[in-house]
Amino acid sequence: MPKMKTNRGAAKRFKATGTGKIRRSKAFTSHILTKKSTKRKRKLRKSGLVASSDVKAIRRMLPYL
Repeated sequence: MPKMKTNRGAAKRFKATGTGKIRRSKAFTSHILTKKSTKRKRKLRKSGLVASSDVKAIRRMLPYL
């Protein structure tokens, strides 16, 4: 059986944590930042975790994660 291919777009967006959860970066950080509060922008800098309902789909895209 051939090797499975990793979805390269997903590989750039997601990383695994030490415990096996999937880490992601927050959205809404690239432009139109003037109307967003400093507090909101500061919270967007931190990474988040992928919701449990989406984990199965992401693991399928990243077989070697």
